[in-house]
Amino acid sequence: MKGSSPGQGTPSPGADAAQRRDHTGAAYGSLLMASVVIGASSLGSFPRLKLVILLLCTGVAFWAANVLARLFGQRIMYEPVSVKETRRVCVAQWPIAKAAVPPAVAVAVSPLLGLDPRGTAWLALGVALAGYVGWSTAAAVRAGVTGRTLVTAGAVNLVLGLLIVLLRVALAG
Repeated sequence: MKGSSPGQGTPSPGADAAQRRDHTGAAYGSLLMASVVIGASSLGSFPRLKLVILLLCTGVAFWAANVLARLFGQRIMYEPVSVKETRRVCVAQWPIAKAAVPPAVAVAVSPLLGLDPRGTAWLALGVALAGYVGWSTAAAVRAGVTGRTLVTAGAVNLVLGLLIVLLRVALAG
């Protein structure tokens, strides 16, 4: 169905502007980056540069995977994929990759803060989870959620973030 959703068919007028304000990819990417930090730091000490590269490459890899899924997984039986549609989907999914930047910067500046690898991991995890909660809340506001529902959504996002922290503590342990 053309214009039925951002992931299918031809976008409706104004869809590009709406997708630029869609924060769900950034929320997803932030939670993904938290998972990368946990996985990397659970193995013990790590070179900061390798973690920065791992975060950025993971962000780009998941961006590319989401682009391919949007372009081909949802469309292949419906209509050919145009260059314009490819460009639109690439831009729409880019927040997933951009979500890798704040935790990667946190890792890169951690020596300036005097942090050891453990402190670096906690800083990067905190930055990624703050991004997740912030972008998730922004997505809820963008979707028109208000009042008690917004507070509930925020609480659920905080609980998911706390579960990630508990996983980090359990793996460190």
